[in-house]
Amino acid sequence: MADDFMIGELARRTGCKVQTIRYYEEIGVMPPAVRAANNRRIYDDAHLERLTFIRHSRDLGFSLDDVRSLLGFTDQPNRPCDEVDAIARNHLDEIERKIVSLQLLESELKRMIEQCAGGTVSDCRIIKVLADHNLCTEH
Repeated sequence: MADDFMIGELARRTGCKVQTIRYYEEIGVMPPAVRAANNRRIYDDAHLERLTFIRHSRDLGFSLDDVRSLLGFTDQPNRPCDEVDAIARNHLDEIERKIVSLQLLESELKRMIEQCAGGTVSDCRIIKVLADHNLCTEH
């Protein structure tokens, strides 16, 4: 058991919080750890690899449902990867929609800031636009 480690070490190696690891076990995306005689969780390299996969997937913005599906595919390596591709493409489509939305938001914020005359708060264009959503659509 020289390659085994406790939850704190797994957390350190993956940059994941201990509570998050427990949560992933609870919802079934991480297999339960073996328990030592003192009831402490014991993890191995397989846990480390799986948690690294989960963490990287989450860092890329995949939902937990998508991560669960992707993990299911990793457990069946001989399956065709078209479903994996579909999950990734759907996620990319969502990211592209968010980018467009953020670009519109950026444009609106820039416009508001550019219209600020630098006077007092009572005359502040930014405050007025935020108070009246109808002003957001004026150009």
